[in-house]
Parts: sequence; C-alpha cells; structure tokens
Amino acid sequence: MSTPQSLLERYVEAKDLVRPQLMQEIYAPQAILTFSIATDSIDFPRRVAGIEEITKTLIVDFAAKYSRCKTFYVCESPPGEADKTVILPWLVLMRESALARLRIGKGYYEWTFEKRSDRDIRVVAMHIYIAAMDAIDDADGQLLTAAQSALTYPWLPPTLMRSKLRGLAETDPGFAFLGAFAAPVDPAMCGEAVPPPALR
Repeated sequence: MSTPQSLLERYVEAKDLVRPQLMQEIYAPQAILTFSIATDSIDFPRRVAGIEEITKTLIVDFAAKYSRCKTFYVCESPPGEADKTVILPWLVLMRESALARLRIGKGYYEWTFEKRSDRDIRVVAMHIYIAAMDAIDDADGQLLTAAQSALTYPWLPPTLMRSKLRGLAETDPGFAFLGAFAAPVDPAMCGEAVPPPALR
C-alpha cells in the first residue's frame, strides 16, 4: 500500500541513488512538475509535464551534473496516510563533480496526491521552490561527508538540523557556510503564490 510517506521516501531513493525505474511507482503518467527559483545559482525548466520528462529532469539530467546527493525532509514527523497535499521544507547536500564543489540548498516541496485505487496513490502535481543553492569549494569532498553525516536521513527534525549545522559552523571556520542553512524555509514567508495543480 502506498502512502504519502512511502512515496516521499521512494522519491528520495530514486533521486539521490539515481534509480529512474522507481519513478513509475511515484508519479501518475500525466503528472505535472513546476519550479520557482529565488537564486541564479541553479536552473530548471519552470514546468515539466508527464512522467518521462519529470524523470529526465529530476533523475537523468540531474545525475549528470551532481553526485553524492542527500535530500532531507525538514519536519517533526512524516505526513499522514490521509494527506492529499503535503508541503515540506527540504535541505540538500551534494557534490558538483566537474567543479569539485559542495552544493547546499534549501527550499520547500508541495506534493499533491491522487488515489488510484483503495490501496494505491500517486503524485499528480509537484512544486519545488528553491530559496538558495550555494557552491562551496570542497576539492576532497570532506566538507560534504562531514555535513551529511551529522544529519538524520531523510527525515530531519528542524531542531536537530539547527543544532548540528550551527554547531559545525561555530566550531570550525571551514563550516561557516552552514550557518545560513540552519533554519528551514518557511513556505508562508516566501511571498510566492503557488498556482493550483490544474493551472500549472
């Protein structure tokens, strides 16, 4: 039986471990993906339609540029089984391989689910808001390893994220960049009007 929690966990598995074959288990065939991006440091198409194009955008094209990705859902607890729409802040830590840089970003997801049968649901719409996506020189990848290992994956309580990232930033100058990511994005404070799925 699929649930919002299981689909979100499967999404992280598909994206972070580069398993495009799992996307059929997550998205409806005609699902819609939209982006809004508040930084010039990364770019995605603003609207993607259909599971094949979503898979290309989120898995295939993404993995060609980034590796060692971990996507964290920043929340106190996973969504419930009855939730039809879920809005969750996220944090991502990954490597931009060609330039030997750490990438750290934050934003929020908005997921819309639709029941396909009594025991099965799929994502019919997904909106990704990217608030920040910084690039940090990390030639040997040690900054990435240390930052990722300090956090619980993929479900990350905000208090734990705050304490771990601030702790690293305060004790080692090399981790000062983490201070700007210690607080999750508050969707209510982003000032963007997210259109309903039918209009995306």
